[in-house]
Amino acid sequence: MNERGRKRQDFIQNLTIAVLSVTAVLLFAQTQIYNLGAGFFSEGNKGAPAPSQTNFTLTAPVRAAVTDGSFGRCGMMALTTADEAFEPLRGLLEQALGSARTCVASDGQTFLRALEGTSVYYDFLTPLPLSVLSHLVQTEGEETLSARRLILSQQRDTVVLYFSDESGGYLRCETALSSQILEEAVNHYELGNASFAFELTDNPAAQTLAPCTLLLNELPTLPELSVSIPLSDTSRLLASLGFNPNTQNRYTDASGAEVVTENGRTLRIHPDGTIVYKSGGDPVLSIAAGEEIPTRLEAATGVGALLNGLLSSTAGEASLYLESIRQVGGATALQYGYQVNGVPVHLADGQGAAQVSLTGRNVSSMTICVRQYASAGTDSLLLPLRQSLSIAARQEGAELFIGYTDSGAGTSSAQWLAE
Repeated sequence: MNERGRKRQDFIQNLTIAVLSVTAVLLFAQTQIYNLGAGFFSEGNKGAPAPSQTNFTLTAPVRAAVTDGSFGRCGMMALTTADEAFEPLRGLLEQALGSARTCVASDGQTFLRALEGTSVYYDFLTPLPLSVLSHLVQTEGEETLSARRLILSQQRDTVVLYFSDESGGYLRCETALSSQILEEAVNHYELGNASFAFELTDNPAAQTLAPCTLLLNELPTLPELSVSIPLSDTSRLLASLGFNPNTQNRYTDASGAEVVTENGRTLRIHPDGTIVYKSGGDPVLSIAAGEEIPTRLEAATGVGALLNGLLSSTAGEASLYLESIRQVGGATALQYGYQVNGVPVHLADGQGAAQVSLTGRNVSSMTICVRQYASAGTDSLLLPLRQSLSIAARQEGAELFIGYTDSGAGTSSAQWLAE
């Protein structure tokens, strides 16, 4: 090979090496950019749902009571729909909701009487669309009706489903659930450890409470929680929300909040762990839905997935649950709360852990209180029930329950709360 040929061959080899080197660098950079946002929201294409939605399962805290008319009642407070202990009760409610026939109007007294015989009681802490409740127990349900408390009650050879709806009314539905299956499930529980407030007729303090306040004879052992604000890495947060992590369009306002603006969108990161996002005209965050306006179930699961993608790596032992959802026209407003092992966490300002507004499928605004909860290694000291009843009696009609309160970084103990 002549000198000219060798030079041409060397040039081609050098060019090939250079191209391969550049390609490797680009692939490495692309991988790093992808990984940067993987722990929070994943933007993907503008207006497209985040990939994390496909791995999300909606769950909720639930209080439950299993009753045999002859042998008493078993009450459960620190429980979620994802717990193994809830599985037998989940299966019963799945069958009942999946086979419920036309509902007819009922009343409060009939609802309470349904708890006297063989029955299972469910309290999801807040009124939820029946479509969401059905999804929690792995079946399908009505989209327009809502309920918080449900009862499966044996009546002769059938099982009747009662529930209180969002407006405070009561409905009754026949189901195809076998009364024998309900009896067999009840027989697996150790009964006699719980009562409802309306049953304690010899206790004046209990009679002032909401009738379905569930009271346990023995208080549960619940840990104290350490509370922290895990917002040290704002670059990942910015990337996950579609902002440039290296943007110069940022400043600190008079309140101490870091403010970032980009393409008409604004993000405020407050020192107390609150982040406030407002979209611009070009939507970046959206949820999956069959139509332009999502159903309430699609909104609940889609927004829950987005929030989970943001908070799953920082929330510690807590998870989010749906507290409320309102839909007017194409606008949907949702609020989520924190719960730790089935026990709700109430923020000091009375707001939820997250509030999200949708316009159609797109996120128009959201406010999130970022927290990390972990067991502090010590047990909470709950007031004896008798003392708590006396305190709660000052609020006529209040419901007494166990929960955590969060006043910011520090510790939080489980305590009796009334609302």
